[in-house]
Amino acid sequence: MTQHVEFFHSAPSRSIGVLALLKELSADFTLHLLDQTAGEQRQPAYLAINPMGKVPAILHDGALVTEQVAIYIYLADLYPDARLAPRIGDPLRGPYLRWIAFYGSCFEPATVDLSLKREPAPPSLCPYGDYQTMLDTLTTQLARGPYLLGNVFSAADILWGTALGWMSKFDLVPHLAVIDDYIARIAARPAVAAASQ
Repeated sequence: MTQHVEFFHSAPSRSIGVLALLKELSADFTLHLLDQTAGEQRQPAYLAINPMGKVPAILHDGALVTEQVAIYIYLADLYPDARLAPRIGDPLRGPYLRWIAFYGSCFEPATVDLSLKREPAPPSLCPYGDYQTMLDTLTTQLARGPYLLGNVFSAADILWGTALGWMSKFDLVPHLAVIDDYIARIAARPAVAAASQ
């Protein structure tokens, strides 16, 4: 099995986080840059790769991986020597997966509903309960240490740090000290800074 990855990216977009992760992993990858302003992500050539027409996407050994959360898990596990994902059996593996999944299953839906001024679904149907509980859950965790796993930096931090940084530019997350400090800490990492240029 080769470790070479084909990475489909558009800048500026949230796929910058995956670019930062690839750089942090010192991954072997080929960058395929799509011009979203020209609609390249909706052209047949790219739709043949990802019918959703979204970035990021990766191809590895014939396997297509889309959806940010899946890509982060896949890449961090593909490059275990970088130690950005606790391995199965490590007590931090469960919390690591929790925070990666929390991003896609709770944070994004709650933030989208809030930004569009939509009422959340009834509690029994809503994936995140309510926005404030979701936010309090996140900020309580961020207050416990420099990273989501305390003193251990992981791929989850690249996902969250770059996403929060992106969303804060549009005031989609509150400017709380615990969030702003976390964004700054992740943005200061050389791989994240290089991906953001």
